[in-house]
Order: sequence, then C-alpha cells, then structure tokens
Amino acid sequence: MAYGKLGRNSAARKALFRDLVTDLIINERIETTESKAKEVRSIAEKLITRAKRGDLHARRQVASFVRREVADAENNQDAIQKLFSDIAPRFSERQGGYTRILKIGPRRGDAAPMVYLELVE
Repeated sequence: MAYGKLGRNSAARKALFRDLVTDLIINERIETTESKAKEVRSIAEKLITRAKRGDLHARRQVASFVRREVADAENNQDAIQKLFSDIAPRFSERQGGYTRILKIGPRRGDAAPMVYLELVE
C-alpha cells in the first residue's frame, strides 16, 4: 500500500503522526492538511479498534504509540484513559469508520487544502 511521505524522514513522520493522533484522542477534532488527515485517519481507526478489545495487551499497544512526552504529563494518561473509557465504548456497535474528514478550504499562507479530522457522533 502506498503512503504519503509528507516531505519528512521516517522518524519525523512517525513523531508527527503520534502527535496528531494524541491530539485527536484528547480533543476529538483537529485541523490539519488534507494529506496529513488521510494518513492519520487509518492510524487512529486502528487504535480505536484495538481499544475496543479493551484487554491489557491492547492497552500496552496503544500506550506504545500515543505520545508520552506531552507538556502536561497527565495529558498522556488522559489520552489513553479517554480512549479506553470514553471513545471505545461509544463505538462498540460500529464496525469501523470512526472518523470523518470535513474540508474547510485553502490555508491562507500557502493555499494548502485544510480539513477537520474528527470523531463521528
């Protein structure tokens, strides 16, 4: 499967995705470029599917990806806790498609297509 490199090396790309997914979990809606949103969407959906399992192994897998070095140390626990206690039960009946992308127009500086990536419902 092809994926976008987004003009970054693999370490920077992974760090970007970890930050965006963590922000999506905490805020349930992020504003980003369309290409970043399309890449982050698949990662976020896989993490939510893992969280729906709810066992210790799933929790450890999610914790290994969700950002730890957040400015507020408690935000990381909030992200993992929120994913397992709030977001996963909300999607227990849904078989996928946990996120949506809403286009909001071009960015002012460079005309990059901007979107909202948000959790549905």
